[in-house]
Amino acid sequence: MRVVYGFKPSPFVRKVRVVLAEKGLPYEFEAAAPLNPYGFGPFKVSAEFMKISPLGKIPAYRDDDVTLSDSSVICAYLERAHPEPPLYPADAYDYARALWFEEYGDTALADVLAAKIGVPKLLGARFTNRPPDEAAIQRAVAQDLPPLFDYLEGQLTDGEAIVGPRFSIGDIGVATQFVSLRYAGFGLDAARWPALACYIDSVLARPSFRETMADEMATIGSSSSRHP
Repeated sequence: MRVVYGFKPSPFVRKVRVVLAEKGLPYEFEAAAPLNPYGFGPFKVSAEFMKISPLGKIPAYRDDDVTLSDSSVICAYLERAHPEPPLYPADAYDYARALWFEEYGDTALADVLAAKIGVPKLLGARFTNRPPDEAAIQRAVAQDLPPLFDYLEGQLTDGEAIVGPRFSIGDIGVATQFVSLRYAGFGLDAARWPALACYIDSVLARPSFRETMADEMATIGSSSSRHP
C-alpha cells in the first residue's frame, strides 16, 4: 500500500497528495515531522523514517519495496509509474517549462509564502512559545511578494494552465505554495494581479486541491483572508 509521510499543511506534502489525487491513486498518510523545519525544532524522527528520507525532510513515500524522498522526485516517479492522466507535458519545451515552474514554486515562492509568512504565522508560536514577528511578516508581504506575483502575472496567458494547454506539475508546484498564504490569512489582490488571482482560484477549485485542503483544515483550522 502506498504511504505518504509528512505534515499535512506542508506545501511539499500537499504537492504529492494532489498528484496522487489527480491520478486517482489511493494511499495512507502517516504523520512525520521534518528534522528541522524552518529553524524550529529539532524534532525527533524515527529511525525508519530516516532510512526513507536520509535528509530528514518531508514528504517521504513508500510503496511496498519502493521508498523515496523529496516531493519532486516522488511526483516524477508517480508520473512514470502511473502515466495517466499525464501531469508532465509531452512537448519538450513545455516539459522543461513545467519543471521550471515547479522549481519556482519549490524555491522562490516557498522561501516567502511558506518560510517568511505561512510558517511563522501558523506554526511559529507552537514551536518557539512566542508570538510571530508581525512586523517581519508584513515586510515580507509588502516587499517580497510583489515581485514574485508580478513575474507570474506576466507568465500567464488566457489559458487555465501556466504551461501549454493542459494542467501540469507546473500548476501544482505553483499553486500549492499559495495555500500557505491563504492559511496565514492573506489573499491575492485581484485588482493588481487579475490574471494570477483568477488562475490560483481556478487551480485551487480543482477537486484534488479542494479535498486535500479540506483534510488539512482539521490540522490547522481556518483563517480569514486579507489582501497583500
